[in-house]
Amino acid sequence: MKVLLLKDPKDKDSGPDPYIKEFGAYGFEATLIPVLSFEFISLEGLFEKLSYPESYGGLVFTSPRALEAIKLCLRENSKNEAWSKSLKQRWNIKPAYVVGKATASLVEEIGLIPQGEKSGNAEKLAEYICSREKLNSSALLFPCGALKREVLPTILKEKGIALESLTVYQTTQHSDLQESLSSYFSQQ
Repeated sequence: MKVLLLKDPKDKDSGPDPYIKEFGAYGFEATLIPVLSFEFISLEGLFEKLSYPESYGGLVFTSPRALEAIKLCLRENSKNEAWSKSLKQRWNIKPAYVVGKATASLVEEIGLIPQGEKSGNAEKLAEYICSREKLNSSALLFPCGALKREVLPTILKEKGIALESLTVYQTTQHSDLQESLSSYFSQQ
């Protein structure tokens, strides 16, 4: 039997997609078709904010895509050099709050130390942040997507913790979705 999964394949570097593997173990032939893609925006503005760590109390990441945006910022040699020579160390004295292990590992890849990775969701991360941050301290920088939920910003605001959101990516339909679906169904 065939199964169509409308999702991105797992990162190629981490081996076969676990869904393909699991369905295969039960005799199913699974096909993955990505439906979403991400358009990165405001990268210059993001690097500008990253260039002034003294203006912020720390960083908040609730999505691996926010870290992809930072990595894209740092692709340019001069920016990567600035990050490596001083910015990374200046950010490392501040907390880098994260939701989940995947986001935590990406934070480590850019040289920062993640905190709160076991929180699991934005609400619990907000509670974790509230237990660690002082009222009226510098705002936390929150690179996020255009479709972010308001749970974390709302809880932090209610508790008097400043958060500065910056939209760094938008979710869009994958450019090959129609073609992939047509191709899949014409072959079945």
